[in-house]
Amino acid sequence: MSGEYIMAIDAGTGSVRAVIFDTRGNQIGCCQREWNHREDPRYPGSMDFDWKTNWGLACFCTRNVLSETGVRASQIAAVSTTCMREGIVLYDAAGTEIWACANVDARSGDEVAQLKRIAPELETEIYRESGQTFALGALPRLLWVKNKLPEVYRKTARIGMFNDWIIYRLSGTLVVEPSNGSTTGLFDLQTRTWDTGIARRCGLRDDIFPEVRECGSVAARVSRAGAEESGIAEGTPLVIGGGDCQLGSIGVGVIDVNEAAVFGGSFWQYEYNTGTGRTSPRCDVRVNCHAIDRVWQYEALAFNPGLVMRWYRDAFCGEEKNLAAQKNTDPYALMDEKARLIPPGSYGMICAFSDVMNFISWRHAAPAFMNFDLDPDKFNKYTFYRAIMENTALVTLGHLRLVEQATGNRPEKIVFAGGASKSALWSQIVSDVLEIPVEVPVVKEATALGAALLAGKGIGLYPDIKEAARTLVKIEKRFTPDASSREVYRKASETWRAVYAPLLRLSDEKITRYMWSAPGL
Repeated sequence: MSGEYIMAIDAGTGSVRAVIFDTRGNQIGCCQREWNHREDPRYPGSMDFDWKTNWGLACFCTRNVLSETGVRASQIAAVSTTCMREGIVLYDAAGTEIWACANVDARSGDEVAQLKRIAPELETEIYRESGQTFALGALPRLLWVKNKLPEVYRKTARIGMFNDWIIYRLSGTLVVEPSNGSTTGLFDLQTRTWDTGIARRCGLRDDIFPEVRECGSVAARVSRAGAEESGIAEGTPLVIGGGDCQLGSIGVGVIDVNEAAVFGGSFWQYEYNTGTGRTSPRCDVRVNCHAIDRVWQYEALAFNPGLVMRWYRDAFCGEEKNLAAQKNTDPYALMDEKARLIPPGSYGMICAFSDVMNFISWRHAAPAFMNFDLDPDKFNKYTFYRAIMENTALVTLGHLRLVEQATGNRPEKIVFAGGASKSALWSQIVSDVLEIPVEVPVVKEATALGAALLAGKGIGLYPDIKEAARTLVKIEKRFTPDASSREVYRKASETWRAVYAPLLRLSDEKITRYMWSAPGL
């Protein structure tokens, strides 16, 4: 095998993987290992990150993908990294990890209440500067460490994100970049760097912030120790990557202002590119730095669609799983075949899982299925399955409208990627509900490709990241709205919104349990 290759290392919520691409963006090989983020029983809602075990898993992936593809370590021209956002790592003065949590860690309810007691408008003020609330950011978590683990807090010398952590373990150099760093709530959106004043206003230290460099620049080179552990050649350039959705946007070609993507995985993210870092007056939608300089993203998240679908498959579709194993196919493909026979609107069935995002008061009602009859011909397991698909598309429609209210714009099309985009049925439903065309790229798991493109830019293979994305990202399918289902889905959207409000009220009154709620609510 000849020529040069690029490696992307992706530290996702549920797994870590190493992916090798050629310089034209073609995937050559991938090695993936699942990992878990356990709850500490002493701290409900916690989501600890086991850096020792997880670094071993990451190194297994880098070594194994080289072995499986036959690519020599010397043929890797550059490496870049990406990861779940929001997760943070704390280091002591010697550079040793001393505490880390994963992305939706929710242990800091007391600290959110403490922050709100500082000033009633503090969260709103910080949102306007940073684009973040207390729901997912680092502020309550750092305050939790200060309150609950004072010795760790005293020893903390630096803070970083997981993509930076991988580069640090490979090189000994720690730098943070804006796309993931901005999710901490400690960044100024306009300057795209740390705002130490935010930390001081929250009673936190302002001396723990590493250097910030833009995505796509070389951070360091693989050290001798990093090479021995990972199998990547010593001296290989390490290019700064970014957060998973921002790099995924590059990987599907969503690089210019007014372009948008939906990533359908465990969570569904709606990403809309804007040329300013202005935030929403209602504080209802997140704003992050894009991994492209002078571009920002409005982001609205739907909680758990992929996990809901996995739960439904495992709980009710064992027959399809067994048949798929016999036929060497995907059980979802068999379920899709049956769900296509169910008419749009699922005979009026309604289900409720994630709500439309409300970032300043973010919570989701207890899950529910409603408005079905005891008629097995109409309301069978495939009707319920299709209803889940339609519900997720309705939440996405809510997010499109949310961002349109904040920006005054809506995209002309959506690029749909992630595991859900493998389903032609789900892709068509999204197009029908949003009433705009949906394009599905050839590379569905686009985050690693975005990292690879940044790596190529960092070493000069691609002079311009936008041009590289336009050239290398290929669209496989295009779905256009079916006019015959328009009124059905418009009515379904109205009904679902009307139904969700009392369901949320029941959870607010603690009669039912929230599916999820932000710390402190």
